[in-house]
Amino acid sequence: MADEFVYGNTPCFLNSKKIHSKEDAEEVDAVIYGVPWEGGVTWGNYTSCEMGPKSMRLASGRYSGFLPELDGIDVFEHMALGDMGDVTINWNDPEETMDRITRFTKEHLWSRSVFPIGLGGDHSITYPIIKGLVEERKKKVGIIHLDAHYDNAMTFGNDKYARNTPFARLYELDGVRNESLIHTGIHGPRNKPESGKYANEAGAVTITVRDIRECEDIYQMADHIYKKASKNVDVVYLSICSDILDYAFNPGGPPDANGLTSYELLTLVHEFGKKGIVGMDFVEVYPETDVNQFSAHLASTIILYALAGVVKSGS
Repeated sequence: MADEFVYGNTPCFLNSKKIHSKEDAEEVDAVIYGVPWEGGVTWGNYTSCEMGPKSMRLASGRYSGFLPELDGIDVFEHMALGDMGDVTINWNDPEETMDRITRFTKEHLWSRSVFPIGLGGDHSITYPIIKGLVEERKKKVGIIHLDAHYDNAMTFGNDKYARNTPFARLYELDGVRNESLIHTGIHGPRNKPESGKYANEAGAVTITVRDIRECEDIYQMADHIYKKASKNVDVVYLSICSDILDYAFNPGGPPDANGLTSYELLTLVHEFGKKGIVGMDFVEVYPETDVNQFSAHLASTIILYALAGVVKSGS
């Protein structure tokens, strides 16, 4: 039936409940929403990440909530998941789109006791999501930012909201403790020297992919990252760019080498969920570059690992 779908031929993520009303929203523990936005292209060409939410929903249809490798947990025995559809965007106005994302998250997500999961879209969406959290809940926020790149350019041309700028905007946002903003897994020459300089000047923490790869115990590293992110804040938010992964594990994303393996990423995400996160997003999936939609499929596993961690945290 048509009312079982978000729109068109697109199913709800992980076959979850379609949220039509406030009453529907009160019956779920975690909420998926999409932000089909690609703003200014900061390298190369059009990436198709505006189609990311749809591709991830389509790929998710074949999965259950059962994870035999995580003590046999079935996430959906513990949490009800709902899909709220997509934030409406204005292709001609990035600033208005950022405002729409903030209003949507404030009204439908941060005003409720649910775990929100944003599907991007490009990485610019993280700034208005966290802005909504700060404005609605009046909380001090720490951020674990899993990415190959800092995404902290001051501007891209005249655009303050390009995909390579969101963490510069977050440095400026009252409510974010910069010393608890952890740029995690940073690597590769597509970063610029000034990016590390901006992070240091803002007080943010950098943990490179080499730091993770050469640590003796990835569980200890997860604990180290989380302790830094949670210091002197009320809540911790998790933002994941697909290019934290090596391109061998991420054919539908930016072409960055020397990234994490899927095992390393999933282990970190699960540990962060166990330790306590208030919400998350997964961005920069490029469906048109990935004939088998491997990156879109991986989104289901990433989100289930995070939710399994949240279940174990008791939050």
